[in-house]
Amino acid sequence: MARLFWICLAGAVGTATRYFLSSWLARVTGPAFPFGTLTVNVIGSFLLGGIMQIALSVESFPLTLRLALTTGLLGGFTTYSSFNYETLRYFQEGAWRAGCLTPERHGSRLPGSGSAGSLDRQAADGRLTEGPRPASAQ
Repeated sequence: MARLFWICLAGAVGTATRYFLSSWLARVTGPAFPFGTLTVNVIGSFLLGGIMQIALSVESFPLTLRLALTTGLLGGFTTYSSFNYETLRYFQEGAWRAGCLTPERHGSRLPGSGSAGSLDRQAADGRLTEGPRPASAQ
């Protein structure tokens, strides 16, 4: 029950953050393009990729904290980030058909979100600063 409380609390914070950021960007950029939606989806994907990389590679990372940050905070901030993470995982695991079909089931992907999630996972792995890895190290 305590885990559910933390997930819900974090979700409320994520939802409020999305509302304020999207509203502010709509005022700044105007109504011609939904920059607020694009921005929260790219940020959410980037953060989800980093949090999941750290949480799954550090044994002592508490499950409740991971769920509060990913399902709660980022789920409230943007549900698209979870979808993006799951789609990228299909591709990373070699499940190309599932990865290609997932966007069709949920509608088309927003440009930039997939790249943000993938780049953040690479940064968390240290791959963006190390340069290309030899085929034997991948």
